[in-house]
Amino acid sequence: MTFEEARAAFPVLEHRAYLNAGTNGPLARATVEAMLAEQLLDLAQGRGGEPYFSRLLEMRDEVRAKLAATLSVEPAQVSLTRSTTEGCNLVLAGLDLGPEDEVVTSDVEHFGLLGALAVSKARVVAVPPEEIVAAVTERTRLIAISHVSWVTGNSLEPERVKAETGMPILVDGAQSVGVIPVEAGTYDFYAVSCQKWLCGPDATGALVVADPEGLRIALPSYFAQAEHQPDGSFVPREGAERFDTGWIGGSSLAGLSAALDVAPDWRFGRAGEIAARCRRSLAERFEVVTKPDQAGLVTFRPAGDAEEIVARLRELGVIVRFIPGRDLIRVSCGYWTSEDDIERLLAGLS
Repeated sequence: MTFEEARAAFPVLEHRAYLNAGTNGPLARATVEAMLAEQLLDLAQGRGGEPYFSRLLEMRDEVRAKLAATLSVEPAQVSLTRSTTEGCNLVLAGLDLGPEDEVVTSDVEHFGLLGALAVSKARVVAVPPEEIVAAVTERTRLIAISHVSWVTGNSLEPERVKAETGMPILVDGAQSVGVIPVEAGTYDFYAVSCQKWLCGPDATGALVVADPEGLRIALPSYFAQAEHQPDGSFVPREGAERFDTGWIGGSSLAGLSAALDVAPDWRFGRAGEIAARCRRSLAERFEVVTKPDQAGLVTFRPAGDAEEIVARLRELGVIVRFIPGRDLIRVSCGYWTSEDDIERLLAGLS
């Protein structure tokens, strides 16, 4: 697949410099066609009966297997969720943390992770990324950090943190999966949003649990049980499927399955190259907070009000995001991003 062919899969790129996959990735034509086909099938045949449910259960297995391949883990380690946030809540609720326990996190995390930490009973220790390892004490039960910060675009190097501390680690993979290679099995827990860099439908996600038997089922859905009794006691399902958060419609499953087939093999190299070019160009005129040799997100401080500049860029057909409360603008560079997209951004900032 050529770059031109890969880019042509996303109709939005025909008229917009879409630089916002860190929020929602562009939808491919094949993704939407798969979703529509499934909805039309439901319209014609209804949503009930054994054939319907068997087919959707098979679709769940197919999507689980494709996500497992994307994340370099076994399907039995993948739970189907609706967001990174949901995955983080599943983990924090299941760990049964108490007031005597500490969780170390960074000061550049998204509320999707921070909210789950805040309602746990543990003491939360938030430090700059470079101080995470030093912040671990004998009371630390978990390290919970992003793979790539949604604010800065910088990697928090979770693999190094895991290796140096030996602590259980929960990784927020919202800004990593789909734009950089990920070996999710390196970590104890890895939460994913599929509507971002994987370009899947809204409200799709995954949670990788390295050892499903080692995490309590705290938020059970119907998929938690292989069998149950009238009093609610149940036998857990095998593997991470026990953490699946509920039914997913056929349209979403079909769309996510199609989206996972769209990305070319060369996507990571291309994303890194175009992000580096974007960073170099922005650094000539602005303060860039993203370090060199990152991929995906490039964050900079504009000469003016970030929210107003983002609104003006939208009118020019350039879609980027401002970071609330920090006066920063965030640019998302995917494998589909062209040099012309970057030039349109720079022209709009003039």
